[in-house]
Amino acid sequence: MTHFSQRLAQVQERISAACQRFGRNHEEITLLAVSKQHPAAAVREAAGCGLRSFGENFIQEAVEKTRALEDLQLEWHFIGHLQSNKTRLAATCFQWVQSVDRQRIARRLDAHRPHHAPPLNVCIQVSLEDEPGKGGVREDDVRPLAEAISGLPRLRLRGLMSIPPPTPDLEAQRAYFGRLRRLRDDLSRDGLALDTLSMGMSDDLEAAVAEGSTMLRIGTALFGPRTRTG
Repeated sequence: MTHFSQRLAQVQERISAACQRFGRNHEEITLLAVSKQHPAAAVREAAGCGLRSFGENFIQEAVEKTRALEDLQLEWHFIGHLQSNKTRLAATCFQWVQSVDRQRIARRLDAHRPHHAPPLNVCIQVSLEDEPGKGGVREDDVRPLAEAISGLPRLRLRGLMSIPPPTPDLEAQRAYFGRLRRLRDDLSRDGLALDTLSMGMSDDLEAAVAEGSTMLRIGTALFGPRTRTG
C-alpha cells in the first residue's frame, strides 16, 4: 500500500467506527478530500484510490489543478473565502461552492454560471462563533440568504457548511455541529429542501458524524502536512 492508501484506509476506518457508534449509514456520508496546497500529482494518486470529490481553498491553485487533471472525471468544491473578483472562475471551474455568505456573491455566481452547465451547487457558510478572519453568515441571517439563493436560477442550494472553533472536547464539538443540524432542519421544514451538512474535518469527524454530517472535509489526515504555503 502507498502512504496515501494507508491514510485513506485509516480515515475510512474512523468513519466506519463513528457510523457504527452513532447509528449512521456510511453510504450517507461523502468524503471530500481537501487537496489545498498539495500538488496535482497528489490528487491524481488520491483519484487512483477511488476518490472523486476534492476541495480547494484558493481559486488560482484550483484552476491550475483542474487543467492538469482534466483527463479525470473529478468533482471540485470551492471551500475557501470567495472574493467578488473571483466569482467568474469559481462559477466556471467548480461544481460546488460551499462558502457563500453574502447575497452579492450568490448573485455574481448565478450571473457567471455557464448556461451549458448544470446549476452550481452551493452551501451557505454559517459562522457559529465570532472569529476574526473566518467567513460565514450569522445564524439569524441564514434564512434570508437561503431564500435569496433559492430564487436564483443558475444556483442550486444544497445545504449548510461551517468551520467551528477548534476544541478537543467531543461534546463541545457536537454542540457546535448540533446547532448547524438544527438550523438545517428548521429550514427544511419551512420548504427549503436542503440535503447537505458539510461539517467535520480531520480532528472532529467523529462528532460531525454523530450530529448528522453528510460531507466530511478531510485534508491533513489524508494528505499529510501541506507541502507549500500559499
